[in-house]
Amino acid sequence: MSSAFQTNKIGLHDLLKACDRGTLQLPDFQRSWVWDEDRIKSLVASISRAFPVGALMTLETSGVVSFKPRPVEGAPEAAHGITPDELLLDGQQRMTSLYQVTLRNKVLETVTPKKKRVKRWFYLDIRKALDPEADREDAIVGVPEDRILRDNFGKDVVLDLSSREKEFEALMYPLSMVFDWITWQMQFVGYANSRGTFNDTWPLISNFHAQVIENFVQYHVPVIALDKSTSKEAVCLVFEKVNTGGKPLDAFELVTAMYAASGHELRKDWYGDGKANAGRHGKFASFLKLADAEKGILADVGNTDFLQVISLLHTREKRRQAEADGKQGKELPQVTGNRHALLNLPLDAYNKYEKQAEQGFLAAAKFLHMQHIYRIYDLPYQSQIIPLAAILADLGDAREHEAVRAKLVQWYWNGVFGELYGSAVDTRIARDFMEVPAWIRGGPPPSTVSETIFRADRLKTMRMRLSAAYKGVNALLMKEGAEDFRSGQGFDHTVFFGENVDIHHIFPQAWCKARNISKDVFDSIINKTPLSYRTNRIIGGDAPSTYLAQLERGNPTTPAIPPGNLDQYLRSHLIDPVLLRGDAFNAFMADRQTRLLALIEKAMGKEAYRGDVPEEGLEDERDDDGVEAEMTMAAE
Repeated sequence: MSSAFQTNKIGLHDLLKACDRGTLQLPDFQRSWVWDEDRIKSLVASISRAFPVGALMTLETSGVVSFKPRPVEGAPEAAHGITPDELLLDGQQRMTSLYQVTLRNKVLETVTPKKKRVKRWFYLDIRKALDPEADREDAIVGVPEDRILRDNFGKDVVLDLSSREKEFEALMYPLSMVFDWITWQMQFVGYANSRGTFNDTWPLISNFHAQVIENFVQYHVPVIALDKSTSKEAVCLVFEKVNTGGKPLDAFELVTAMYAASGHELRKDWYGDGKANAGRHGKFASFLKLADAEKGILADVGNTDFLQVISLLHTREKRRQAEADGKQGKELPQVTGNRHALLNLPLDAYNKYEKQAEQGFLAAAKFLHMQHIYRIYDLPYQSQIIPLAAILADLGDAREHEAVRAKLVQWYWNGVFGELYGSAVDTRIARDFMEVPAWIRGGPPPSTVSETIFRADRLKTMRMRLSAAYKGVNALLMKEGAEDFRSGQGFDHTVFFGENVDIHHIFPQAWCKARNISKDVFDSIINKTPLSYRTNRIIGGDAPSTYLAQLERGNPTTPAIPPGNLDQYLRSHLIDPVLLRGDAFNAFMADRQTRLLALIEKAMGKEAYRGDVPEEGLEDERDDDGVEAEMTMAAE
């Protein structure tokens, strides 16, 4: 019996042209395209280095299985009238991203790490792409629709690529021309000759073509092709397998295999032996786990996170040695914890730094508790634990000093309210690891502190429970001494878990909806605060004046609260009691925004931006299902 599928290697350019023509389409049950900016950069970076990005799976049409087709996002109108030859069962996100970036030649819509919907053109920084010490993802630059990057709230132009000549001058190659090298080359030669720079720049351009552009042109993708005889049951089974199949090998698995050749059991270090030794994973999960908590704040620290800290310590030591040997500039090795560095982490470096790294993570848990962050659910950024642990490991006993801790606190909250640790953070992790200890020892402030600005109007758009800044406000309120409306207790860890504390509305949703107040307004963090579950039950959907009076009267299970005491509790949440008692919603929102802003400014150690220049992009608080629904409705 012949096989119903075959595996071929097909040129990337040919696949993308098939998407453009409409001969390769998607089955209509596939999710719409929702990839964010950083994932697109990561994918393009892999292609640019000729790294594998996984196989595709296609199904030949006109067979026993008949799915309704639809072209990939952004395909021309003509593609909608084409009957496809094949449907793409697996690989939609990758192919759509590459199609939109490299072939479509139109600005694409994506989402930033701050959950802003934006429009982007993508470029390759030619110099960085050829720098062996640079992370390739750093060489991929996204710019707004007008192709001008601005800073300082639009006042300063950082990068202007608004004309072909300016692209040439900056040596930035448009990814939309990655398959049209000849046209770009001819234009560049004319530009360089007209300015007398050809002899200086052509060797660089020639190397860029050979080392980067040719990787796109010659790239072939493994394609598992199911023929038209494949049954519906087989297609469904295969589709399920490729979407929920085995976890791909990560850096930890590969390092484990390498260390095993030297007789070291890395997996046992992390996971233990299933008996008395719980391993570091078990140790981290239980460390500072409070009585009513299921797990500690370090429970989600991954094995690669741990290796990253060791890599940072190891590569920093290598850099110091190179400096001592008189090396400078590009001769100095990069300090990093990226995947490449992990795969080159020697066993002796692991053995040298593992205890120090462990102490860094344990110190990070203590630090987070001091910031009133007790649950993983309330942790602004899981990824920020990595530089925090590395910095604390590097500082050693000095981390206990008050002045040192004050700077660490300032750095931490700048990272949170700058919303800097959302995704693709390897470069920032390494930079903070280098800059923060140097700052603590008398150097200049790290870029995470010096370059971060919080916008006053951001408070109005913080609505998502998963937002880092949203969680940050909640933690700061508890840290500053917020007391529960009912019990008057501060939210230390015993009260926090015993009373089931979470973020709740101050003006209840039901009250706001009854007065036609927009959800975008009443659902922001300005109208929310940490409260116990029992207190929130008392609040219910009543007006503040009503539930405050109820708290003052008390009931058989809750003693009466003197008005003066209740006012004190309200002030501890940065709430003006007069405004809340008067149900003055608009005045309350304006007043509390001012108070919360002062709280954030105190934590960051700097003033917020109060100007009226809007931030680029629209808030995107949808999850993937929300994006899917919106795109589906738009298509219909």
